[in-house]
Amino acid sequence: MWQAEVRVDLDAIRENVALLRAGTTAEVMVVVKADAYGHGMLPVARAALESGASWLGVCTLDEALALRRAGITAPVLAWLFAPGLPLHEGVTAGVDLGVGSLAQLGEMIDAARTAGRPARVHLKIDTGLARGGATPADWPALVEAAAKAEADGLIEIVGIWSHFVYADAPGHETIDSQLDVFREGVATAERLGVDAPYKHIANSAATLTRSDTHFDLVRPGIAAYGLSPVAGERFGLRPAMTARARVMLTKRVPAGQGVSYGHTYYTERETTLAVVPLGYADGIPRHASNSGPIQLGGKVRRIVGRVCMDQVVLDCGDDPVAAGDVATLFGSGAGGEPTADDWAEAVDTINYEIVTRFGGVRVPRHYDGEGAR
Repeated sequence: MWQAEVRVDLDAIRENVALLRAGTTAEVMVVVKADAYGHGMLPVARAALESGASWLGVCTLDEALALRRAGITAPVLAWLFAPGLPLHEGVTAGVDLGVGSLAQLGEMIDAARTAGRPARVHLKIDTGLARGGATPADWPALVEAAAKAEADGLIEIVGIWSHFVYADAPGHETIDSQLDVFREGVATAERLGVDAPYKHIANSAATLTRSDTHFDLVRPGIAAYGLSPVAGERFGLRPAMTARARVMLTKRVPAGQGVSYGHTYYTERETTLAVVPLGYADGIPRHASNSGPIQLGGKVRRIVGRVCMDQVVLDCGDDPVAAGDVATLFGSGAGGEPTADDWAEAVDTINYEIVTRFGGVRVPRHYDGEGAR
């Protein structure tokens, strides 16, 4: 018997990755950072590789090393590092590492010397996101220094890459302007003697809507989990995660009863309240108070009152609900339950955040589909 759980359908992951793979001539890197957006990094990584992905993407060195410790030998790119980390461990493990500045390049060179083997690097150019990567002004100096380090046998330049600002709005002017900067950055690198085998910039949205951005490698993340990166479009993707809990108790209360902390909700008439044992410690955003949708007893209801650390309350009127009934926060929508998109709309966020919040320590994650265990 379970109290609350997250279920992940690995067959849905496989179908989504196969769909993405069929839509491009480029290689596919499935991004499994942040514990695979809450779906579980290792099971998702294996399912992705089994269904057509040839690369995995993560943010941190620890994530990359966890993949290697689990016996995954496929190419892995990691790209988010504070200064001073033991990058030589990644070099030794054959992890590809992102480089976006001369300082980062220097750390990679030091890591290669410590590891006694060349570091595999992907040089990042900032094409307009103003986050990681070298600006166009700094790009030639980074490429020149990297080319020298490669000639000295200290690094291997595997890729040149960047990231889109607004690919989730197909046709937005930033997409073409960033592509222009990216292509010029690649051309500059080639003039300086660097011809990296992998050029990549396409995220989920660009993978699904802009084939001209695919180059040698695409990096879908949210689409692999069955959630669309573009509002109003489904692309044939199937959501993989369901979050649900069993009702803890129900009670009849009179009209005018205040509910939960601060009494931000009052019952309009005598009604049945159902207490669901999930709260903001489990992944429900606190700003879902008086708005978050939950399916219970065949109906989609809204959380009433404030979301608590461990529980939420539903106003069920005179409907026959009881302790032990299943309350579904979100799923694929096939059974009429809310989806992660519905939750995102209710709390003014994105579907990425909704699924990434779940699957933590207190809510066990279970798997369905081939290879589930």
